[in-house]
Amino acid sequence: MTAAGPAATARTRAAKPARLVPRRNPWRHPWVLEGVTWAYLIWSLVPVALAVLFSFNNGKSQSVWQGFSWRWYFSDPVNSVLHDPALHAAVIQTIRLAVFVTLITVPLGVAFALGLNRWRGRAASSFTFVMILSFVIPELIFGVAMFFVFTKLFTPVGLGTLAEILALVTWNLSWPALIVQARLVTMGRQYEDAAADLGASPWQVIYRVMVPMLTPAIFAGAVLVFSGVVDDFVLVDLLSSNAGNTPMSVYIYAQQRGGNGGPALNALGTIMLVMSFAVAIAGYLAYRWLTRGERGTRVDALATIAGES
Repeated sequence: MTAAGPAATARTRAAKPARLVPRRNPWRHPWVLEGVTWAYLIWSLVPVALAVLFSFNNGKSQSVWQGFSWRWYFSDPVNSVLHDPALHAAVIQTIRLAVFVTLITVPLGVAFALGLNRWRGRAASSFTFVMILSFVIPELIFGVAMFFVFTKLFTPVGLGTLAEILALVTWNLSWPALIVQARLVTMGRQYEDAAADLGASPWQVIYRVMVPMLTPAIFAGAVLVFSGVVDDFVLVDLLSSNAGNTPMSVYIYAQQRGGNGGPALNALGTIMLVMSFAVAIAGYLAYRWLTRGERGTRVDALATIAGES
């Protein structure tokens, strides 16, 4: 009995499987994630930095540095952005589209947001869902649809600047509408009710109470619309009719695809980049200044809007 007991215990221990040592997950180390982040940033930004750098190249080469110069911006009397009629027209057309589309889209988006905020029922939820469709529908499909609309149905409009503006307004309308609607959700109706109790008319409530409080959201929507129009390619490529209404993005693509690229196109792309960054930075600083001291629940507001749809 005594001898069999230890032997049986030893056999039982030998039969038990060995404890598995868990493998270390290398992705849990911070240095791995930092390395992936830096690799992504380098992969994304180095080509852009090189394109910007060679826009200041004194020669025509895009691979050999020949000295710093403003030649391709304004110094060259023929091929610079300032003096080349095609490059100059592309810059002017881009600015024209961005300004007009922003001035049209933002007031319409604010009006839609105010209407949807006061509208109750299933129809309101349906229209809120329609506002989100531009984030779901591929831009190429939308652009092809607009092309057929302006060439088959509304032939007086045709292709050109007016068609580009109408398509860009329709495509970008969701940005100010959803941002302002999120702002309305965080505000609640107490300010409107207080103004109405003090004798303000509905229009006075909107202009003297609502619009000043919605200014940060309106400004943020305007920045997104302006930047989106500057960078847009698909819609303006499909709806432009000639070189006079071709913006910078389409012109750069056409020239590079045709083998006519050069430092002047790099300068044109740098101008696009500076415009987008300048508007984004100015919008961010203005938004921070206008919303200083606030503790709003903007994420909850967006979740509420998504839940309603």
